[in-house]
Amino acid sequence: MTELPSDFQSYWSKTLEELAALPLAVEEEVLRSRSTDFATMYGVHLTGIGPYRLFAYLSIPRGKGPFPAIYYLPRYGSVVETIPQGTSNAKRRRYVMLSIGVRGQRNADQPFAAEFPGLLTEGIDDPNSYIWRGIVSDCYRGMEHLLTRPEVDTNRVAAVGNDLALITAGLHSGVSHVVCTPELFYSTYERAPHTNTYPLEEINDYLHLHTSSRTQVHTTLSYFDLRLFAPSVEATTLLMAQGQGEFLDAPTLEPLAQSLPGRVDVHQSEHSSFKDGVFVERWLTREFGFRRAILPARWR
Repeated sequence: MTELPSDFQSYWSKTLEELAALPLAVEEEVLRSRSTDFATMYGVHLTGIGPYRLFAYLSIPRGKGPFPAIYYLPRYGSVVETIPQGTSNAKRRRYVMLSIGVRGQRNADQPFAAEFPGLLTEGIDDPNSYIWRGIVSDCYRGMEHLLTRPEVDTNRVAAVGNDLALITAGLHSGVSHVVCTPELFYSTYERAPHTNTYPLEEINDYLHLHTSSRTQVHTTLSYFDLRLFAPSVEATTLLMAQGQGEFLDAPTLEPLAQSLPGRVDVHQSEHSSFKDGVFVERWLTREFGFRRAILPARWR
């Protein structure tokens, strides 16, 4: 277990207190070109810490709710999608869906436009200036807005994504289920020197250029380590591991799985977006009490 920073709890409490002092200031607009006969799509603007205006896509099924919800946390990239590419659009019949565009991503890139590579080390010398402090709070704000919608069944809310899904669940008790594919913040400082793959190579490049910043970088990253959020996650969790023998395979993620207090399932990648995607869809379908998964036509 990574040593807990002495002010880990106060760091995040102060962050969320700063967020709570700002109104959501919600603006919603129906996006007719993205709406269907079975779901209405909205473009949503929210206010995060800074203050900073954020963006989200919100899809709500037509008909009588409440409906289970899927909250898609952002991937490590500049574009936020209405639903992740490859996902069946028909899922919008069954679920309320929110896809958050955090600061720096398209539609939330004023005044800050994120650079890739580069975002992982933006402001990393100081935990209070690290851009991911704001990004995590943006994800929390999206969760807050999702739960204001009367169409949402608050007992069935899944956070789906990379590390941000688990971090959000660790901070917000409203998440009932998590699908997390660790990518950025699992023992990052310790793991980075042993890989040259993106995005962790950003850490290596930064430290090659700023050798005197090692202590500060280590300190900052410690506030974001998944293992420190895990004990606070009340949700049922699915961890998506890399393939056997890879950097984040199931044995590597075992300490993380062990530190989660709720039920945990671990799926080791089969190196197939089809097989892994079907596994996730069927897992969520079972967890939410449905009989049949809604799959893209090419997966059937």
